[in-house]
Amino acid sequence: MTNREPIHLGSGEPVLLLHPFMMSSHVWHDVAPALARTGRIEVFAPSMAGHNGGPHTRSWFLDTPTLADHVERQLDELGWDTAHIVGNSLGGWVAFELERRGRARTLTAIAPAGGWHRWSPVKYEIVGKFVAGLPVWLTALALGQRAARLPGAKQLASVPISATAAALSDADLREVIDDVTHCRAYYQLLIKALLLPGLMELADTGIPTHLVICERDRVLPHPRFTKHFTRHIPDISKVTTLDNVGHIPMFEAPQLIDDLIVPWVDEHRQISREPA
Repeated sequence: MTNREPIHLGSGEPVLLLHPFMMSSHVWHDVAPALARTGRIEVFAPSMAGHNGGPHTRSWFLDTPTLADHVERQLDELGWDTAHIVGNSLGGWVAFELERRGRARTLTAIAPAGGWHRWSPVKYEIVGKFVAGLPVWLTALALGQRAARLPGAKQLASVPISATAAALSDADLREVIDDVTHCRAYYQLLIKALLLPGLMELADTGIPTHLVICERDRVLPHPRFTKHFTRHIPDISKVTTLDNVGHIPMFEAPQLIDDLIVPWVDEHRQISREPA
């Protein structure tokens, strides 16, 4: 198993990066150093609880408040009261939970999860997609890195990640397999998601919020999974559509993600320093 230490680089405005379901801090391995090289950003990208390299939990089940609890403890250890938070998929859902707790200066939600009510059909659609992937997960558990050599492995792995198989490098495929096979949160989060609603307090979002839509997202496709956010976030600050990228664009277009984050943080630098 690859050691998944949190990524902590740079100095300046605090930026927290939160990864998708079943992934780890590795998804930011190109984005985080580029942010730090600006000389204006201190970046922290942890692996969340139950994921590869993340804290262990004693509970049989996990939910986003529990994930946020663990991230909050890490923010406290860093001495960060607040941060500019960037979250992809599950990380976006946790980002909104942290905003609700007053820990966010700004939000950048990249293909965020949680855009549903308790009985929304889209909630059962996404849970069904991950349940349908159970045989793939079990195969990866059984074979480990040998799974990467199976016919069609990259094509199959790219479906929840990138727009095309070619966009996922062999090195990243190996890291994805490592993350997936060491994700203890697989069933813990899915079962809990069936029982609970998604983000129900978006109307209370009170900070600058940037919603990023991935045009070729095959996990949370637009507009079915984004209209909950555009409808319920009051005066959403900015909506950006990234062309020709899949659900986890940091793998195939890290420069695009850097180009989203840096000017957004710069734009809201003065706002973030105003006294409460």
